[in-house]
Amino acid sequence: MILHRCFAWARRAGMAEPDGALWFPRSFQGEGRHDNPDVYGCLYLADREVSAVVEQLARFRGQRLLPSMLVRRGRPLALAAIELPDRARLVDLDEPAVLAVNGLRPSLVATRSREVTQPQALALHGQGAAGLRWWSTYESLWANATLFDRAAALLRLQDVRALREDDPAVQQAAGLLGL
Repeated sequence: MILHRCFAWARRAGMAEPDGALWFPRSFQGEGRHDNPDVYGCLYLADREVSAVVEQLARFRGQRLLPSMLVRRGRPLALAAIELPDRARLVDLDEPAVLAVNGLRPSLVATRSREVTQPQALALHGQGAAGLRWWSTYESLWANATLFDRAAALLRLQDVRALREDDPAVQQAAGLLGL
């Protein structure tokens, strides 16, 4: 399966080096939905480009799209297409049977409360999963994935491009967000 990551990109960095497409930014983690940096690093990805871009641009909702919105920590935002083999086990948090087995409810998975979602992710990580699949809070038909760093060796970079205002994924995300 191909997943998409929107991230601050250092063009000269190796794929798994800081700000590279396959770098797990553990040193910057702690506040994210599934972060537990004392135990693992994680990548946040999406099943479609627009979803990955929306996650980065949502904080600017209602503003006019500006080039500065496509920069993080002085680096351009980029969009990477990353292949995850089908054999990688993702815990599907959109599957009722999976929720039941793990004592979860949709409202507990969808909450923005990190005090709730981070312990869930830690418990599922402890079960040996490569990562989690869950729905986007911006559009429930979009699937997001959180990959734990144990999956790093399975990943293959297919493509990476710096984002510009006229990029189709940026334009689609801007339209959805009213930018």
